Amino acid sequence: MQDQNSNSPTKSWSSSQLSVVLALVTLAQFMVVVDFTIVQVAMPSIGREFGVSVNVLQWIVTAYGLTLAGFLMLSGRVGDIYGHKKLFVIGVLLFSLASLTGGLASSEIVLILARVVQGLGAAMASATGLSILAAVFPEGKERNRALSVFAAATGSGFAAGMILGGIITASLGWRWVFDINVPIGVAVSLLSIKYISISTRNGTNRHLDIFGAVSVTAGLMLLVYSLTTAQNIGIGSPQTLKLLLSSVVILAAFLLIEYRSKAPLMPLGFLRRGSIFGANTVGLLQVAPFVGMVFILTNYLQQLRGYSALSAGLAFIPMGIVFLVISVLLSARLVNRLGVKPIIISGMVLQTIGYLLLSSISVEECYFGLLGPMLLNGFGTGLGFTAINIAALTGTRRGEEGLASGLINTSRQIGGPIGLAVLLTVANIEKPHTTDQFVVQSAEAMVTGFGYAFFGSRSADGDRNHLYCLIHTGKTT
Repeated sequence: MQDQNSNSPTKSWSSSQLSVVLALVTLAQFMVVVDFTIVQVAMPSIGREFGVSVNVLQWIVTAYGLTLAGFLMLSGRVGDIYGHKKLFVIGVLLFSLASLTGGLASSEIVLILARVVQGLGAAMASATGLSILAAVFPEGKERNRALSVFAAATGSGFAAGMILGGIITASLGWRWVFDINVPIGVAVSLLSIKYISISTRNGTNRHLDIFGAVSVTAGLMLLVYSLTTAQNIGIGSPQTLKLLLSSVVILAAFLLIEYRSKAPLMPLGFLRRGSIFGANTVGLLQVAPFVGMVFILTNYLQQLRGYSALSAGLAFIPMGIVFLVISVLLSARLVNRLGVKPIIISGMVLQTIGYLLLSSISVEECYFGLLGPMLLNGFGTGLGFTAINIAALTGTRRGEEGLASGLINTSRQIGGPIGLAVLLTVANIEKPHTTDQFVVQSAEAMVTGFGYAFFGSRSADGDRNHLYCLIHTGKTT
């Protein structure tokens, strides 16, 4: 039964009100995603100013990813209990304050700590933002359209970060990479207070599963850290395996806690409902090879083809445009007409073909030889990304929007490090010996390894196709 503190998603909203809410949530999500890649382009400038090594600089990226991944599920559930709007505004303000601190940082330590807080704010804003859309837009065509715009902001943010990072760093300096978030974040917060007039608080159960929250947050952060470490020292190294084992033990403890808890953070029965488990599994497996592909192609263009960081970012614009157009204009319409399952499978097939074509990459490959497979991947990812969001939120009950959105965001967030760690391991097969950097002795060995990695991506996509057919038992819109 719906409690008096919850608002029905069928509340009468004007189209202009819905548009404002969608714009605010989408802009916040765009900032969160952009900050993943925008900082990476500025890293050389940051390193020169602070006089620190690459290993220290890596923590500027890692600190953000760890807290973002670790707190997504908790943030979503806290929003269910205490109100999504409240946590969304707090998250955006926290993100903005941390951005200001990062822009004013006097040392690398201050900057890394700012990135930790920035990741926490990003987790709160991202998880509750998707929950707000699920609460405001009723299930069906309206929600599908809103989720397509949200998906477009998520996907396009990665490429935009690389481009904006190069432009801002070159023209204004690296500190503006952080400072630019401040006025945008403050504006989003103030407008959200005025225009997002909903309370999705669950008044029937205000209990927060503390032990579950601590264990899942620690387990996810340790998992992402172990996979990030694996990118430098190898996924089969003793240190990586110890970290992975520790994360598995902690996450297993989380499942045991949830099984025995009277008010669990994530009811295990929730995963068995409709298409939720299948959508999260496919969401993880979709992102894993895609992130690896972007990383590998970025290294290929810069290390072998001599592209600058900005030129490499610009090379991804066509793929980003295709993703944007397909996810916004086509995916949701096709889901409304054909259902979610055939759209996800179609996206998988296109991605598989794209990875297969990339597996024949050579040292002399020109950009236009890469463009076709990249566009196929953009098309397939755009189709699947929105459809997976729809499937992940279909069938959720009032008070579960945060749990569902936190779960699908977490699945994607840990999918990236998993895919990158595995594909870099495959790509390094041709290396004469193991080093602590992603460097190979010859261009031929590098490209051969890249080809193996893309072939591995194709295999992962094929497995994902089969897996989704087996898992997806719920019928969705």
